[in-house]
Amino acid sequence: MKTVYLDHAATTSVRDEVLEAMLPYFKDSFGNASSVHSFGREAKKALDTARETVAEILNADFNEIIFTSGGTESNNLAIKGAAHQYKQRGTHLITSAIEHPAVLNPMKELEKEGFTVTYLPVNEQGIVSVEAFQNAVRDDTILVSIMHANNEIGTIQPIAAIGKIARERGILMHTDAVQSVGYLNIDVDDLNVDLLTLSAHKIYGPKGVGALYVRKGVQLVPQIRGGAQERRKRAGTENTAGIVGLAKALELAHREQAAVVPKIEKLRDRLLEGILQIPHTRLNGSRTERLPNNINVCFEFIEGESLLLNLDLKGIAGSSGSACTSGSLEPSHVLLALGLPHEIAHGSLRLTLGRDNTDAEIDYVLECLPPIVERLRQMSPLYNG
Repeated sequence: MKTVYLDHAATTSVRDEVLEAMLPYFKDSFGNASSVHSFGREAKKALDTARETVAEILNADFNEIIFTSGGTESNNLAIKGAAHQYKQRGTHLITSAIEHPAVLNPMKELEKEGFTVTYLPVNEQGIVSVEAFQNAVRDDTILVSIMHANNEIGTIQPIAAIGKIARERGILMHTDAVQSVGYLNIDVDDLNVDLLTLSAHKIYGPKGVGALYVRKGVQLVPQIRGGAQERRKRAGTENTAGIVGLAKALELAHREQAAVVPKIEKLRDRLLEGILQIPHTRLNGSRTERLPNNINVCFEFIEGESLLLNLDLKGIAGSSGSACTSGSLEPSHVLLALGLPHEIAHGSLRLTLGRDNTDAEIDYVLECLPPIVERLRQMSPLYNG
């Protein structure tokens, strides 16, 4: 049986080049970067080199990069760290209704502490209105957090325009760029952001490591207390091997983006065109303002979970939305925010492509998917054929 992996938005495999770069720091160069002896200095040099690489690619400064355990920790540090640091200026925060749980849940936690949060709606294409953001700004607004590209439907948000307004009003701007890094150009100055989150395992790096860009002058209350690592913003012995892997993965993604992305986009378009030939199927999100590797569709009259299980039996890996909410029986909050009714939102399928997918794999998916959908629909009492 063939196997086709189309869940790259959930995670990716570690590239050989990344693993090779990491291996020495598991055994030979194992020192603690805080130690003053030669073993520690060797680890510190590796961290410095990785930090320089990440900073250069983001068009940031060396001291503006904080290494973390991943996207979730970076988001929590950015949001809660900024809210607690600047609460004397105001207690109003702005985000969108379709953010990742790693943004929405810290926001809800802050609401319990007395902060006020405005959750901006999106249009039927899944895009935040710049005008709606501008109208939501108040005198006590201190932070806005809106993702660069959505993890479920792939829509790209007007971050640069929102960030420009935020800067003019003296409001900190954070964006979760976990899904867009490697697929879109990321320049912190062009995006007008003060804080930016990225994660290694979405770009063929290791799990358990990420980074947060923190613009010079922005202060954050640490969320993990302990030693003085990461300029006292994130305590704990640095994961040298993981950080080296993150930097290598980001370097490769940045270097190859111009060649790899058009190939992925071409495969994505062919797959999407084939899927939309299936009756009673709709694309979720914008057709144009979306990540080049993302497809999210809804099939009426079927359950997404049954569809995923049947695809898995054919060796095809996809998802119904965010891997971080896969344990929930509720339909996607992102799809509901688009205005979809529950019964249609339940029939969603997300397929996200990667650098190693092939034309033959697309052919195989288009061969397997239509009969699976038809078979599941024939079992539905709501389907009339």
